[in-house]
Amino acid sequence: MTGNSEATSAPEKDHVQRRLDRISALDTGPWGLHAVRAIDRSGIDDALRRERTGVERRRSPLDGVCLLVKDNIEMRGMATTAGSLALVQNIARADAPIIARLRKAGAILLGKTNLSEWANFRSSSAIAGWSAVGGLVRNPHDRMRSASGSSSGSAVAVAAGFTRIAIGTETNGSITSPASVNGIVGFKPTTGLLPRTGIIPISTIQDTPGPMAATVRDVAWALDIMAGPHASDPMTWPAGRLFDEAEAGLRAGALEGCRLGALRGVAGDHAGVSCLFDRAIACLEQAGATVVDVALAYTSVFDELGTPVLMSEFHEGIDRYLHAAPDSVACRRLEDLVRFNRQHEEECVFFGQDIFERALVAAPMGSPDYIAAATAVRQAAGRDGIDRILSTHALDAVICPTGAPAAPIDAEGRRLGAGTRVGAGYLAAFAGYPHLTVPMGRTEGKPVGLSFMGGKWSDARILALGHDYEQRAIETATAAPIGNTDP
Repeated sequence: MTGNSEATSAPEKDHVQRRLDRISALDTGPWGLHAVRAIDRSGIDDALRRERTGVERRRSPLDGVCLLVKDNIEMRGMATTAGSLALVQNIARADAPIIARLRKAGAILLGKTNLSEWANFRSSSAIAGWSAVGGLVRNPHDRMRSASGSSSGSAVAVAAGFTRIAIGTETNGSITSPASVNGIVGFKPTTGLLPRTGIIPISTIQDTPGPMAATVRDVAWALDIMAGPHASDPMTWPAGRLFDEAEAGLRAGALEGCRLGALRGVAGDHAGVSCLFDRAIACLEQAGATVVDVALAYTSVFDELGTPVLMSEFHEGIDRYLHAAPDSVACRRLEDLVRFNRQHEEECVFFGQDIFERALVAAPMGSPDYIAAATAVRQAAGRDGIDRILSTHALDAVICPTGAPAAPIDAEGRRLGAGTRVGAGYLAAFAGYPHLTVPMGRTEGKPVGLSFMGGKWSDARILALGHDYEQRAIETATAAPIGNTDP
């Protein structure tokens, strides 16, 4: 593979400095974007020094490309905080496997992005994009609109031009939702395509890292580098034989002859989103795709069992993670985190920790109650959800609006007005299937995305379809960096 001229040219120090200068200009202050939690200056200097001296010269599409990484993923020498003050001394002794692969490919890792604290899994009333460590991430298109979450900082960093590519994580919508409302491309891969080792966990089954970028091709490049089996994560072991290289499959005409199932009404009754979706369908049909309407009966299984299943997995996973953390981390179990939050007022100034407290008494993984609930949820999303729609209608993918435009917020980031279930990304999340969001356009000046979802291990095909759509719709759906405008 070969990248474009920017990706393969030697990264100049002044190019990196321009990125850092932009972050300095737009990210700080009371109305700054607060997308970047920390800069890794020693890592940047090391990457530039290797490039200047020709030591270990490496070539890949991301050689010399600047990246930012969500602050629940370990980067050696940096704190991995998940936005919590309890983990400010959680200094990583090594890179997570996906970070090691990016670094080996020559990417310049600028630092860590802010996020919704604990990836939005501490409280049912959490503020999207807020963390005690990093403050509130603001949407660069309108700072009085939510940046969504939990990969808020990663999405905003791309939208604001701080980086071409950022790495996020998703358990349920945490990549695709902020990508949509910030007008960028986001991809949640099949769970198990990318190793999760070195990432603060929520769910054994649903967690996955994924790339967020300005274009589908950038996403595919990053995915190809990060994907593949790793000895530390058994879920990845089939990835080597089931994953096709994504970037190689990006081509004009990928949509011709394919069948897509359109899920309507998943963004509520938002007229602007419906209009954009109709326009997107027309674009897809002009490209040679057949689009048929499909129906999905929402099941209460997701509401009744989805969160309890995650609580069981989180309790076991976070206890295991904290047990292996450096000695400098005082909290070694979930109950220690609960105690820490009660003792530190700055952690609970805006919302509490009811999810943490309920997770303490959740059914243990391996118990009959957990197994029954987890099976019901994942079958409802996979076999009886996406798989059934695909097979019944002989589809290549399911499409729908990723969600509604960003919600209005108050000065502290609290959402104004009643929330509405938007999008159908929970299906891909619970099933562990791939989900791509590509900019679909703007309504009332706010970006929204178009989602492509497919069956397990169909990642390369989904990216090919999204890329073809992106190229055809490029004039009306752009992810260009925006400027500095105060509210």
